[in-house]
Parts: sequence; structure tokens; C-alpha cells
Amino acid sequence: MTLKFEEIVVDCHDFRTIGHWWEAALGWVVVDEDEGSLELQNTDGSNPTLLFLNSPDEKVGKNRLHFDFVPDDQAAEVERLLAMGAQRVDIGQGETPWVILADPEGNEFCVLSARS
Repeated sequence: MTLKFEEIVVDCHDFRTIGHWWEAALGWVVVDEDEGSLELQNTDGSNPTLLFLNSPDEKVGKNRLHFDFVPDDQAAEVERLLAMGAQRVDIGQGETPWVILADPEGNEFCVLSARS
């Protein structure tokens, strides 16, 4: 028996707004959007996709699962994401070589240092 990693589901209050925010942040494309969900996929067609669904639940505490991204230029990418509406987040990480940001609904993600 095998499992195929199909999608990551992101619960949010406004699936359209947050889905399109991530579309712009990642440069991915919308592959499906209807009255209840929005799905993004990498431009190379690979999985997993990101599926955004509305949820009435409030976010409480830090995410137990989050995304880590590796940019070519960490400082430039952090500034770009902040200009798009991301926020710096302090979850008690102390001094780290990565930057913790949150999307407009408060979901944390990390922008790591560039890899050589």
C-alpha cells in the first residue's frame, strides 16, 4: 500500500483573500476556485497543492505545522512578503538564522537563509 501526497488544506476565514495572497507570494497558479474553495499548484504541476477552505474556527496559539521556504535572497524576500501584508512574528524563537512571518490571517511560516 502507498500513499500519494495530494494536497495541504489550509483552514481560513476568507479562502479567496488568503488563497490569492499565497498565489502572489509563491507565484503558483489557481487550478480550481469555486464557491467554497481555492486550490493552488506549483507552476511545474507538482503536488502537493494548497487547498484553502473557510472555517469558523479561530486560530489559537502557534501553528503545529508550518511552511519553510528557501529564497535566493532572504532579506529581499522578507521585505517583499512584508510589503504584501505578512507580519513578523515572535513565538519565542530567540536568535535564529531564519525569519518567522505570518500571512494576513496569522498562519506562521519561515523564510530560511539562502542555500549554496
